[in-house]
Amino acid sequence: MFKDTKAFSGFSVDDIEKAKHFYSTVLGLDVEELDMSGTLRLHIAGGGKVLIYVKPNHNPATFTILNFPVKNVEAAVAELTAKGVRFKIYDEPNFKTNENGIFLGGGPKIAWFKDPAGNFLSIIEEGEA
Repeated sequence: MFKDTKAFSGFSVDDIEKAKHFYSTVLGLDVEELDMSGTLRLHIAGGGKVLIYVKPNHNPATFTILNFPVKNVEAAVAELTAKGVRFKIYDEPNFKTNENGIFLGGGPKIAWFKDPAGNFLSIIEEGEA
């Protein structure tokens, strides 16, 4: 039934202007403002699209809503840190990140950060996902 549909994902934010600035300027994505008030469309490489909509009673996602594959996680963390992005540091017995927020404990190199609305995003080393 849905085999040939062009599905897309979406998530909410509490401030559409902050989201537009973050996703376009900080992350460098192609962001389109839609005719619907308070709605953006992210254009992801490969033709993917993600809808961002404003929600007054927004609650940030407690899970990763977008993963961005990169060739070098360390370089991407350094570039985003220079732009003011702060990476999540985990210091749990079986789950630790280094001082830059990069998980190196087996599996793919990955680092988590939040958008201005508090939603979790990640960068993950290409070929590992």
